[in-house]
Amino acid sequence: MNALRRISHESYANVFGVVYLGLMTNALLLAASFPLVLLLVTTDPARSWPLLAVAAPLAAPGLTATFTVFRAHAAGSTTVARDFVGGLRATWRRSLALGAMLSTLVVVLLVDVRFFSDSPFAVVAIPALAVLTVLAMGTGLLAFVAIAEDPHARLRDLLRASAWLAVRRWYLSAVSLLVLAAQATLFASLPAIAIGLTAAAALYLAWANSRFTLRPVLAMEDAQAA
Repeated sequence: MNALRRISHESYANVFGVVYLGLMTNALLLAASFPLVLLLVTTDPARSWPLLAVAAPLAAPGLTATFTVFRAHAAGSTTVARDFVGGLRATWRRSLALGAMLSTLVVVLLVDVRFFSDSPFAVVAIPALAVLTVLAMGTGLLAFVAIAEDPHARLRDLLRASAWLAVRRWYLSAVSLLVLAAQATLFASLPAIAIGLTAAAALYLAWANSRFTLRPVLAMEDAQAA
């Protein structure tokens, strides 16, 4: 009986910890990316995309801080707020630079899609630009996770490794992007639920999958550190 009570208490504590992790991470992520979320909720993205392109990089530090929280939680930490703030301090410069580069690249690619949509080259150009856009998103996601794993690594090295693995392990990158696409679809229809409940879960799945994708590089870094 005592063993059953102990197991029940431990299970309850684990469930409470997971719920706390999700809700607190959602709240902190919302606070860190509030300008972007506000624009998405109050404006038409088809018309406000220039403002969204400017606000998107500002949300990047919150993303890497979220990944830092997940990394710390996997190591046994329960201090979500402290881990988030620590992640912000450690990663904001590189994540902001990466967010600016990714936002600029995606905007250029999408503008090119619009430009070629009415041209005779649309059949060839649009699929190629779509593939490049997906590759940029996959590379960016891996790079954000890599920044959370090693905040002091050179951004150029992280981008090179992320681009290589995004192509080499494209099926894993595809899973992460599909999870985030599902989250974006939910946000478009039910923003309160997407922000308050499912954001952390979707990002955790994308983080775990991306971290697995990065294992060859992370293992190499661990071996060099040893």
